[in-house]
Amino acid sequence: MPVALVLLLALSCLIRSHSAGNVCDLGRRPSSRPHSVSILEFGAVGDGKTLNTLAFQNAVFYLKSFADKGGAQLYVPPGRWLTGSFNLTSHLTLFLEKDAIILASQDPSHWQVVDPLPSYGRGIDLPGKRYMSLINGYELHDVVVTGDNGTIDGQGLFWWDRFNSHSLKYSRPHLVEFVSSENVVVSNLTFLNAPAYTIHTVYCSHVYIHRVTANTSPESPYTIGIVPDSSDNVCIQDSTINMGYDAISLKSGWDQYGISFARATANVQIRDVHLRGASGSSISFGSEMSGGISDVVVLGAYIHNSLSGIAFRTTKGRGGYIKEIDVSDIHMVNVGTAFLANGSFGTHPDSGFDKNAFPLVSHVRLHDIVGENISVAGDFFGTEESPFTSVVLSNISLSMTNSGSPDDDSWRCLYVEGSSESVVPEPCSELESYESSYGRAVA
Repeated sequence: MPVALVLLLALSCLIRSHSAGNVCDLGRRPSSRPHSVSILEFGAVGDGKTLNTLAFQNAVFYLKSFADKGGAQLYVPPGRWLTGSFNLTSHLTLFLEKDAIILASQDPSHWQVVDPLPSYGRGIDLPGKRYMSLINGYELHDVVVTGDNGTIDGQGLFWWDRFNSHSLKYSRPHLVEFVSSENVVVSNLTFLNAPAYTIHTVYCSHVYIHRVTANTSPESPYTIGIVPDSSDNVCIQDSTINMGYDAISLKSGWDQYGISFARATANVQIRDVHLRGASGSSISFGSEMSGGISDVVVLGAYIHNSLSGIAFRTTKGRGGYIKEIDVSDIHMVNVGTAFLANGSFGTHPDSGFDKNAFPLVSHVRLHDIVGENISVAGDFFGTEESPFTSVVLSNISLSMTNSGSPDDDSWRCLYVEGSSESVVPEPCSELESYESSYGRAVA
């Protein structure tokens, strides 16, 4: 092995150990609360028909009084608990017992309407406002959503039909969203049928998501599982996510709004996950990444039945960066494109974007990866103004569906520079022999 590559891999390990490598090890596990009440004490009825929004709102309001007494738990017993959107509070644990199902109302009047996020300037589906998520946390500290594998069901078919028929009044809601919060734990739950995103953490710090299952139909339009968005110190671990579009998507704002807000997604670890992104990617970076995405470690993932495995998406006008990414110990099965990096992907929120805001994609390491039944090994398409640089591939073995055929076009590259070692099938020339001093990327 060339000396330069040995040094590069050693540096990769050093960087990983000092960046995102210990986020999950230091993750905060749910702790018991000194006080607990049941949703039944606030008049809730778990018949799947009675609307319980007011019961959840009143329970949370009551539990605010325990914030300076060690916090409290809101217990949801077995039953089908229909509700519209409601907010949580700090120092609270929302606990769903086994066979407890929180059902999202399919009546839009039961969902509050809120302003768009400042780093986006509009809703994800439409200009203007958006429906508030089913379960919300705003400027919270020490909040836990957990259970004994209880279920939160967004009943998203109603919203998917409205999206497909272009009859939405506002952008679709998410299932769970935390905004400007810290010390957030989501664990031991099943999430079904999110209208849009399943778990969205935006402007958050110290987020620990583990042992969750999130499922939507493969046909559900642009549904995404877990979305760390302008958030730092995030761990996603021991989870199974099967979505219509992306399973896990890292974001950080959209064009001029994200550039102005200037909050990156950084220090993220994803490990030991099972993922499917039916019409998108199992793990994606962007395309809304204008605040920057850096220091991300993906360590251990089973990726299956996805349009693409690992995707890096951006376009002119985004600005921002995707850098210091380390992806390893991946097993892919039945994937269209194993690695996708597209510098001309996505739309703009409005006409106010800066066409000269070119994004940086650099210092991406993909190694120790195997794949079976892969259609395309890699598509790497940067732009002339901002080529992708320092892309390093090593110890990758992909079994291709068309291996050896005259139409074999396993790698396609344009405006990308990098290096490779022990990669099958052999990558494109742009990734074969480029020598780089590497080091840390500079935005």
